[in-house]
Amino acid sequence: MPPDSHALEIKVPAVTLGFWVIKILATTLGETGGDAVSMSLDLGYLVATLIFLLVFVACVIAQVRARKFHPFLYWATIICSTTVGTTLADFATRSLGIGYAGGSALLFVLLLASLFAWYRVAGTVRVASVDNPRSEWFYWVTIMFSQTLGTALGDWTADTAGLGYLGAAAIFSGMLSITLALHCFSRASKTALFWAAFVLTRPLGAVVGDFLDKPHEQGGLEFSRYLATACLLIAIALLVALLPQRPAAATH
Repeated sequence: MPPDSHALEIKVPAVTLGFWVIKILATTLGETGGDAVSMSLDLGYLVATLIFLLVFVACVIAQVRARKFHPFLYWATIICSTTVGTTLADFATRSLGIGYAGGSALLFVLLLASLFAWYRVAGTVRVASVDNPRSEWFYWVTIMFSQTLGTALGDWTADTAGLGYLGAAAIFSGMLSITLALHCFSRASKTALFWAAFVLTRPLGAVVGDFLDKPHEQGGLEFSRYLATACLLIAIALLVALLPQRPAAATH
């Protein structure tokens, strides 16, 4: 009997407008929270990455072992993926010296490799097929790479391309609008569009997070990283509690 025949309840949420609102807030929190640990606490990118990676792996293990969908556990795992994505991208692009372009290219290849391996093993990368431990691990590894890639893309657009935080936010908002239009008015693959939107929400959150906490001379509002992170965390918790949260519908 194949391993996937013992399917469990799907433990990832249905993709709704509320999902994307919480996702963007979570990615913004990932930027402010990641920077708070690596920069404000002066632990450095490598140490901060190791801390967040351990917490992320612990959350994924809890998510995989859970018998049903738990909204707060799911979104806690997403938040952990965004914080480790922030510090890992900063470590790759800055500490390793490969730059934003090199880091983005490397992470894009890793993301595609993760999706390809997942598809080869499971035959699909649809969210609604994440109903067994094997697919769940692929799902979370893919998410981690997408969050890390998104951070590098955001920094590249805002800093290297010289668009600034608001300019970069406008670019990624426009790309998300195009993705939405393709979803509504074209026959493009819904799965491909989901992962494109998932990646694009990360740099949007990253540049918004940088806009909130970077110094005035760098184009930011210079809010406290701790205060911004706390406010975002409270907003996410309220939305998760108030908005309808249901697991994605099974595809088989």
